[in-house]
Amino acid sequence: MTTTNQAGGHLTVAERAAQGRAVRSVVPRSGQARFVRAEHRPHPVDVLERQAVTRVPELVPIRYGRMVESPFRFYRGAAAIMAADLGRMPDTGLTVQLCGDAHLLNFGLFASPERHLVFDINDFDETLPGPFEWDVKRLAASLAVAGRANGFDGAQRATVVKEAVKQYRERMLLFADMRTLDIWYAQDDADQLNALLPDKKMRRRTSRALAKARTRDSLQAFDKLTHVVDGERRITSDPPLITPLDDLDPGTEREDLEHSVRRLIGGYARSLSTERRTLLERFRLIDVARKVVGVGSVGTRCWIVLMEGRDDADPLLLQAKEAGESVLAPYCAPGRYDNQGKRVVAGQRLMQANSDIFLGWERVIGMDGRLRDFYVRQLRDWKGTPQPEIMGPDMLRLYAGLCGGSLARAHARSGDPVALASYLGTGGSFDRALVEFAEAYADQNERDYEDFAEAVKTDRITATVVV
Repeated sequence: MTTTNQAGGHLTVAERAAQGRAVRSVVPRSGQARFVRAEHRPHPVDVLERQAVTRVPELVPIRYGRMVESPFRFYRGAAAIMAADLGRMPDTGLTVQLCGDAHLLNFGLFASPERHLVFDINDFDETLPGPFEWDVKRLAASLAVAGRANGFDGAQRATVVKEAVKQYRERMLLFADMRTLDIWYAQDDADQLNALLPDKKMRRRTSRALAKARTRDSLQAFDKLTHVVDGERRITSDPPLITPLDDLDPGTEREDLEHSVRRLIGGYARSLSTERRTLLERFRLIDVARKVVGVGSVGTRCWIVLMEGRDDADPLLLQAKEAGESVLAPYCAPGRYDNQGKRVVAGQRLMQANSDIFLGWERVIGMDGRLRDFYVRQLRDWKGTPQPEIMGPDMLRLYAGLCGGSLARAHARSGDPVALASYLGTGGSFDRALVEFAEAYADQNERDYEDFAEAVKTDRITATVVV
């Protein structure tokens, strides 16, 4: 969505609002309720198998093992399936930087560079510019799927989804009246959010979660993931989830792999600002291991890199993760970046209020001779992950509202909040439409899950469950 006219001048606020209202006649807000299956919709397993072609073959069954556990787990790994569904439907053309996979578990707590605990989106593997409603629909449907997993009835699920969409809409209305720099500086401080909770019991519970998140820093990860061997610190083996270089395929030389990762870390440093590159240079590489991450990401190449500063008590754990083409790419305009790692980093910096100081990218030649793009960040920095499976309807509704508000802030940074707010309006038409869409897509997700589970049962694909 542009805020400039054909002559290159900026549109007035009134003109931007008019643009947003005009979209209603093309894509009515009530029309957002419909989910229409494409006539020749591909089988969900076909979509997943196309993704598997570029992944580490021995890890793909672990991905399928995680997805077959439940419809919610399947939904987490099915971003490409939903992207194809959304990409074939009419859209508003109100463009923002999309997360691309804005389900409820891709929000959480982490530390800002100023060491405040903030709530924000924390996964950007699929980020790309596109229609704002795709992210909102991905979030809304994830809440409906999670509500079903928790045994919520239809009314309870509707309340949860409506809260997320309402908070998105109402916060966008606030951003539409804010100065540009105030939008850019806005962030969701976790302690301030906790203080706004209406119930003392919820505040106590949330305070405990915040305290736990503050303990999940790099030092905790260091103690959990490493041990000392013959006086040298090494990453602890936990195959197949964490596999040090020495434990990988015997046909692969450790020295060659370590050299490749050293080149990755050394080259990635060039993507950092001067002062952060100088900081990184104070650490030396100690050990490397392959790590299995997430659900949808399982099978992509991901390395844990253990580095040491002044001594053994001064560690830095980095994660270098392969970045492929976004699942949104076939349905969006060409992106600005030919390096997929840079795409992820640029999208994260644009959407997040605070990003990791070590966030950067690089392209390297893999052991198979292929060019591969990576992005790098700290492995863990005060990270707090939500547990929706233990949330009752009231708690999930409050959490859904946090996600919706955070997503609005991320979209307002890159899109036009005036046009978006004008399209959304002050009533609940869009909110009600998204509740209906979420239920319809949760139905589709269950059908896709059943087809996927049948493919596992009949040995069309192999699923390995790792405890």
